[in-house]
Formats: sequence, C-alpha cells, structure tokens
Amino acid sequence: MFSYLTDLSCPRCGARYPAEAIQGVCRCGSPLLARYDLSRLAAESSRAVFTGREASLWRYHELLPVSRAENIVSLGEGMTPLIALARLGERLGVPRLLMKDEGTIPTGSFKARGAAVGVSRAAELGVRGIAMPTNGNAGAAWALYAARAGLSALIAMPELAPAICRAEVASAGAELYLVRGHIGDCGRLINAAVARRDGLQEVSTLKEPYRLEGKKTMGLEILEQLGWTLPDVIVYPTGGGVGIIGIHKALTELVELGWISGQLPRLVAVQASGCAPIVRAFEAGARESSPWPDPHTAAFGINVPKALGDFLILDAIYRTNGCAVAVSDAELLAAQREIASTEGALVCPEGAATVAAIRVLRGRGEIGEDDVVVALNTGAGVKYPQTLDATGVLLEPDGEIPPPAG
Repeated sequence: MFSYLTDLSCPRCGARYPAEAIQGVCRCGSPLLARYDLSRLAAESSRAVFTGREASLWRYHELLPVSRAENIVSLGEGMTPLIALARLGERLGVPRLLMKDEGTIPTGSFKARGAAVGVSRAAELGVRGIAMPTNGNAGAAWALYAARAGLSALIAMPELAPAICRAEVASAGAELYLVRGHIGDCGRLINAAVARRDGLQEVSTLKEPYRLEGKKTMGLEILEQLGWTLPDVIVYPTGGGVGIIGIHKALTELVELGWISGQLPRLVAVQASGCAPIVRAFEAGARESSPWPDPHTAAFGINVPKALGDFLILDAIYRTNGCAVAVSDAELLAAQREIASTEGALVCPEGAATVAAIRVLRGRGEIGEDDVVVALNTGAGVKYPQTLDATGVLLEPDGEIPPPAG
C-alpha cells in the first residue's frame, strides 16, 4: 500500500470522520488527526523500507495521507540536514548540540512540508482553491505549492509580515490581502471570505488535517538521521504549534509500530516574551491557553496570540516531561548573530529563539551537559533582512583598509 491512512479522529471528543471526504475541524471545534493502520504496517513492513528511497519527506509515504504517487505535488522538500553545532554547543555547555536546519527547504522555511502534503491531499480530494491567514512563511509556501498544483490561493497576512514572504505570495499569482492587525484578525477575514465563496477550502493552522502530517516528517527524519536513536531534548519555536504537535505524533506512531523504544525526547516549546500564551499556560499547569493581549515580537512566525491546537501542544509537553520557555527579542536576536558568527549558519529569528532558550534551560539545570539536544531552525535567515546586521566601514575609492586592531 502507498498509504496506510484509514480515517480521521478528534482528539477531544473521539468522533471519527472518513478520510475520503474533504474535512475541516470536528463538530466540537477541535482539530482532526489523521490515523493509520499501524498494526498492518508493522506486520507488512519495517523501518528498513525507507533506506535507499529518495531524499525527500515522501520516503515516508506509508505514514502520509496521499493515496497514489501520481498525486504528489512536490518541489523536493524534506531530508534537511541535521548539523552538529560543536563550537556553539561548547559555549553553551551543551557539547552534543544539533540543529535541524529547515532553512534549506523549498520556499525557505519548514512550512513547505505542510504545504506539500496539504496541497497534495487537497488536490487529490478535488479541492479547487485554498484560503488561509498567515504570518508570512506558511502563506508563501501554500501559495507556491497551490500554483504548482493548479489551484487558486487566497491569502491574508499582517501588513508588517516579512516583505519577502509577501513577494513570494504575489509572485505565485495568489490573491493577497494585507491587514492592519495580527494573524487572528487575518483569520476572521478569511473565515468570512470562505463563507461567501464556493470551491475554497480553508487551510488555516489545524483547520485541515494534513498540514500536520507534513510537519511530522521532521520527527521521522531526526530519528532516522540519528540511526533510530532518541535524542534527549527537542527544542522547537512555537506559534501555532503544528511542528511540535507533529513531531510528537511521529514519535508516538513510531512507538506503536515498535520501530523505536525508550524514553521519548523532552519537547520544549519556545516562545517570545512579547507573545507567550503557551508558556503562561504551562507555568500555570493549564491544559489550554488564553489569548495573549497585544502580541508582538521580531520573531514574526511565532507571533500567535491563541493557537487552535494549544491543548495538543501542552499535551505533547506534559507527556514527554518537557517544558515551555519564553525569551526576549534582545536574547533571540543576539542568538541569531552568535549562531552566524560561531557556526556560519544564518538562521531565522524563530530558530535563533531555540538557542536562546537552550542557554536559559542550561543555566537552570534543565538541560544537562551530556544531553543530546536538537534545536529546530525553521527557516532561512535571509528571509528576515530587517533582523540582520548590515553595517560596515565605508571607504573612499582612494582610501585604504586599516591594519587589524591590536
């Protein structure tokens, strides 16, 4: 079988839905999760089947929802590098520090994973167009993959979203609207537009079930790249939280298949102090978050005041004995510069937030010196030129470069 997908289920009320029909959220308002016949897959195959396949996320097609290979819409996404950050790790007191670098993926961010799988499945089910609010990268990815699939795209994003993301959406031929507000305001406008138009599927974060399946491949890749051994900690920048939910889903599916065993990695959700609803909920021991007032951060991708899947994010943290931590914009921007100057990796501010958080957690003793720690960089730093230092010494043509100081 190309895919072992069976149906969709609600993690909140337990309702089940057929996977052959276009689905949004459950009647109770919860996101839906794709389910697979894992017992049959375990009986018919093993993790060795992935060896030798193409170096893309589609190597895991049995655990993805697209039913036929010819329905895949792809730009070569997946199998991003897992890089040792030895010099930076020594500086942080975490010598076994690794970075999963999603900045090398098509469209320049990890959002391409969700777009590839989500658009492929939408097209397979007969969807003619997609609509979504976005902070930037998701809209760029979905607009470009929709164009590749021949689907229309309606995108709304805050007017302060990164200019490069706006340009990606416009270049893809999508219908683009810039909103004087945050992503929640964009969501309300998209909801109203979808209600008035025929043929559009809303693909907002967790309002369709298949973006999550693309994101979970980050977890599958990390485990395969580590020889199917488990790291101690995975640190993830968290806004809507699809990535951390997806990684947890990948881990639990692998356990159920019998393909990994042992203590699951502690999952750490990182947010900015200017928008930290998950951190506040975690510190209160809550199962859901409350909307964050006046959200703001330079790490625009995690500027999400209230995630639809907040209860799933918190569940993933609690089940793995993880935590949630907030860092300031000053801390994450300093980390962005430090990563580039120490390791030569130009990461996005959201990815830099994970390194700032690792420094905090190491200082608290919540990460140990012997821990294998995986930090997720979710996008390319060049997509955020406003956060990068572009200063230099101006010389006249007849001037000269001075000798080094000291």
